[in-house]
Amino acid sequence: MPLATTRRTGLVDQVIGQLRAAISDGEWPVGQRIPTEAALAETLGVSRNTVREAVRALAHGGLLEVRQGDGTYVRATSEVSGAIRRLCGSELRDILQVRRGLEVEGARLAAAARTEEDLRQLTELLAARQRAQEAREFDDFVRADTEFHLAVVQSGHNELLTELYRGITEAVIASVAATSHDHLTEQVHIGHDGLLAAIAGRDPGRAAAEAGGFLDQLLVREESESPRPTP
Repeated sequence: MPLATTRRTGLVDQVIGQLRAAISDGEWPVGQRIPTEAALAETLGVSRNTVREAVRALAHGGLLEVRQGDGTYVRATSEVSGAIRRLCGSELRDILQVRRGLEVEGARLAAAARTEEDLRQLTELLAARQRAQEAREFDDFVRADTEFHLAVVQSGHNELLTELYRGITEAVIASVAATSHDHLTEQVHIGHDGLLAAIAGRDPGRAAAEAGGFLDQLLVREESESPRPTP
């Protein structure tokens, strides 16, 4: 991991910055245990107390999770993602509802603002999703589906909306994985050809309806399979 020896001023903030960069750049992926406190202190040339404070700050922000007796693990790639994960927890319906709010508006904007390059990328990602589904390649399907939805939001060219959506990346991946098995066993087929056609045809209303429609299907299934307890 390319960590550099820190200067002697603002050490905690410097260590926080370097650890955050290692997480956001993918050096430490979500779910991985980071090096020990002693190893980080030696690599960075700081005291273990400095490392401990930095780790505590990142754990408070939701990026790291300290497991007593086991180590410290990467929990999210950004503070926004960490906050969303804390809010959503493991409730699939919560994640799907948040996705619906962001993706419907993202699709509406994409239909109005997409470029030819955006359209080319969306077409390629949807083709990759289809190939993975036909080959029943679970990991490839989850990756292609997740990338397609992010590309739709990016095609709206609203930087704030895109950053908000990036912030729930881990939650989106988890929801796609949780709802993808039926796609691959052909019990359920939820395609995105209509969404792509609406974006290509610059039809914001139809794009929003297509984006909301498939998520509504997933939400109905989730509600029927896991009803929320009565208060």
